[in-house]
Amino acid sequence: MKRRFISEGHIIDSGIFAGILNLIAQEGGTYDIVSFEVGRSHDKTSRLEIDLICETREMLEDITKKLIQQGCYEKSAGEALIKTVEKDQCAPEDFYSTTNHRTEVYMNRQWHPVADQRMDGVIVYGKDSVFRCKKLRNLKKGDSVVCNPDSVRVFPPPRDRKADVFGFMSGEVSSERSVHVAVDQIAEEMRQMKEAGKKIVAVVGPVVIHTGGAAALASLIRKGYLHGLLSGNALAVHDVESVFFGTSLGINLETGHPSHEGHKNHMRAINRVNRYGSIAECVRQGVIGRGVMYELTVHEVPYCLAGSIRDDGPLPETETDMIKAQDRYASIIKDASMVLMLSTMLHSIGTGNMLPSWVKTICIDINPAVVTKLMDRGSSQTIGMVSDVGLFLNMLAERL
Repeated sequence: MKRRFISEGHIIDSGIFAGILNLIAQEGGTYDIVSFEVGRSHDKTSRLEIDLICETREMLEDITKKLIQQGCYEKSAGEALIKTVEKDQCAPEDFYSTTNHRTEVYMNRQWHPVADQRMDGVIVYGKDSVFRCKKLRNLKKGDSVVCNPDSVRVFPPPRDRKADVFGFMSGEVSSERSVHVAVDQIAEEMRQMKEAGKKIVAVVGPVVIHTGGAAALASLIRKGYLHGLLSGNALAVHDVESVFFGTSLGINLETGHPSHEGHKNHMRAINRVNRYGSIAECVRQGVIGRGVMYELTVHEVPYCLAGSIRDDGPLPETETDMIKAQDRYASIIKDASMVLMLSTMLHSIGTGNMLPSWVKTICIDINPAVVTKLMDRGSSQTIGMVSDVGLFLNMLAERL
């Protein structure tokens, strides 16, 4: 049994060409390369036409689905098979599950772009004749869902050819890079994005406060380099604690020594904010006059503190409804050009699942496994730097 596919773009230097051949071989199929037009300069793309040959229809269908995720599409693409949702939050059994790559659907003999791209979504054809990604939980009875993968093509992002941070860091995680060189590259990239009016969002863990990076992060907000922040209750608690008592989790941030009864300080911080009603009210009355939450509030930078089962308090601004928190995260990162993930595995992976693959994503963590987990869960555009996040932020703020 045979089926013909086409793959176009910078498929050689991106590794897509080799990936296609390896995939077919590993899955037990064979192939014939019908034609291969090689782009002979950096601005020229390549075009591969290849026949997939399988012994059974089941194998053919299985490999077809996997080739589509590699950016291949059938030469004789079928029209989109649209089925109607019969119950809220329930798609037809054979629905197409999206990737985070740019996607198009073949309908009425032409390709149509899919809006609101994200992984693990469903493609819905709206009454306005636009295809959009939706979460399963947002499906409504009567929605029209795409159900055949052979009507879909995806576009994995090409390797960035500029000599920027993404070229330097090569899309991999390593502890052997020069932190100074990497920070210089990231700072220059952020500077160019700010000048171009592009959006940069930070995903931040509480270790930023513990490691002495709060002032540096606050300065990036104050200088207009960050246009959104995603985190949990703990970041705000320890930021406010550091403002009130000079400690984070009871550790004096200047001496590094435990404070007397400092273990109570985070609860005292929550209690004081509750007395005023909110962080915003504390800022308005001058109770909080510096720090990350102060700068976010004063400069009206949108943020979301997503609650968890571990939270003390939580603070009034923390969103304890997880569905609402997810929606708020998605709203803040919409149209972002870069996302900085600063030492938080939970929030980084959660955010990565919402991001389309063309958003530049940089993960800084002392633990290289964090970025590895991100990539394993589909956020393959993520590059990583193994470093103390406090050191990184202070160096970045200095450059900027």
